[in-house]
Amino acid sequence: MENQNKKKSPKKPLNKALQLSGAGLQMGLTIYLGSLLGKWLDTTFQTFFLTETITLFAIFISMYSLIKQANRIND
Repeated sequence: MENQNKKKSPKKPLNKALQLSGAGLQMGLTIYLGSLLGKWLDTTFQTFFLTETITLFAIFISMYSLIKQANRIND
């Protein structure tokens, strides 16, 4: 009977929106920093493909992180 009395309080929708917007900012920052890293590596090693490769990798990492955070927020 104690478990019935200790129900989880529902999270406020505004709190969820703030957390998701922060996750979106984190996603943008990750992609931007990946792009900067790729540009720096391209100029350092005089190549032409690292910017696109590292930026695409940063997009995949940020999407994975965003999905994990969204699932955590909704639980």
